[in-house]
Amino acid sequence: MGVQVLDENYLGITALVLFGWNFIFFLIAYSFKFDKVTDFAGGTGFSIAALLTLLLNQTYFPRQIVMTVLVMVWSARLAGFLLWRILKWGEDNRFDDIRTNLPKLISFWTFQFLWNFIVSLTVISVNSVDTNPAIGAADIIGWIMWGIGFFFEAVGDVQKTLFKVKPEGKGTWCDAGLWKYTRHPNYFGEFMMWWGLFVAGAAVYGNTWRWVSILSPIFLMSILLFLSGINLGEESANKKYGSKPEYWKYKKETSNVIPFPNGLFAKIPDMVKKIFFFEFPIYNKMPTSEEGEQAA
Repeated sequence: MGVQVLDENYLGITALVLFGWNFIFFLIAYSFKFDKVTDFAGGTGFSIAALLTLLLNQTYFPRQIVMTVLVMVWSARLAGFLLWRILKWGEDNRFDDIRTNLPKLISFWTFQFLWNFIVSLTVISVNSVDTNPAIGAADIIGWIMWGIGFFFEAVGDVQKTLFKVKPEGKGTWCDAGLWKYTRHPNYFGEFMMWWGLFVAGAAVYGNTWRWVSILSPIFLMSILLFLSGINLGEESANKKYGSKPEYWKYKKETSNVIPFPNGLFAKIPDMVKKIFFFEFPIYNKMPTSEEGEQAA
């Protein structure tokens, strides 16, 4: 028999715990004016949501255990990698304008809390059910999607890190390994993992509110495509390498997110790239100070 707290689906208690978790680290970040705990707090929040709902419901069905383990593996890897990276960098320039600006910092941490909660809707939905439909095709397909996604994200991060420490990787963009077929293999992996988790939970959604879990991958994709992640990464790369014709050739020949053979990608019509490959015009925009430097 599960322990009911606030509501039978654990939405309220999960929201409160995630809010408290982010609030603690917000106080640390603001008090000491550093960024070393920010991504760690965000990354570990997903493990907290998964483990909390599993332990409160106490049903421990195979689907729930697998879902919880997959979320926690992804969460631990992401949080660990981001913590290692920020310790190596010293500080994150994303926070240069908000580190000492309290209203902006509050807005950022509030959004991070929402990121934790909304993206965790899938695992909350699965872990809060009291029924145990048999493992089926949707589960297997979802788990395979998660495995493919984890490979792309983990391997992509390692390949870029190794590329950047080599002499030939200094001052240039990464086009080695998976980065030869997509400019953002790590984000492609993240998309695949969370769509996979959503698919893997389909058997328990039924005619209930649990279909709201689709917000999990959609919200994640929206953030990475338009707010942070890909948008900021493309803007930064355009600023660094925008004066080099070879860079724009790489962008033209290499898919933004979905892995695709270089030679074929360059021949795809622009409209098809926008619809199926998320190749939006905003990713080719130069910073104001760099206008006019883009090579055709």
